[in-house]
Amino acid sequence: MRRWKCTICNYIHEGDAPPARCPICNAPASKFIEIEPAPPEAPPEVKPVAPVRETPLDKIKALMVKHHLHPVSVHFPNGVLPVVVVFFILSALFACDSFAKAGFYNLVFVVLSLPVVLVAGAVEWEKKYNRALTILFLIKIVAASITTVSCCTSLVWFLLEPTVMASSRAWIFIGLNLVMLGSAGVAGFIGGKLVFKD
Repeated sequence: MRRWKCTICNYIHEGDAPPARCPICNAPASKFIEIEPAPPEAPPEVKPVAPVRETPLDKIKALMVKHHLHPVSVHFPNGVLPVVVVFFILSALFACDSFAKAGFYNLVFVVLSLPVVLVAGAVEWEKKYNRALTILFLIKIVAASITTVSCCTSLVWFLLEPTVMASSRAWIFIGLNLVMLGSAGVAGFIGGKLVFKD
């Protein structure tokens, strides 16, 4: 049985030919390479090659990918986002300012953690997936962008109007936070498909 490897996400396919589309990242068949060992050939003449010097930034990026910084760091804001939304809903339902403040402080934590998540995600996309722009990656990038914009908008809104949960705009504010939560869920779902290859 022949084996084919997706050069975008490293999915392995067994069959006579590569699949028409990668089931993980939706890359076309042209992105697959056969990974069966080639027949032995005479070794090519080895010419000395000047060593490629890695910059400190290259070393940091390699460590970020090697130690899975993006999949690890994304759990911090994604674990707190549902708490933010629950606190804001409780504040609106029970007219309790303490719940609104708790939601706001959790939102501050999410905003502070987002730069690490976004930079680590961009590095992983560059180093591991060669900046592939398949539909899977496009959806993930759009979802991450919506999450970031919604999160920052919600934070600024609360700073400018700390009594928003007691106003007639409370449910619009909550709706914005639900959009933030939903888009984070979409990005996380796609990230899980890429990590676990299922």
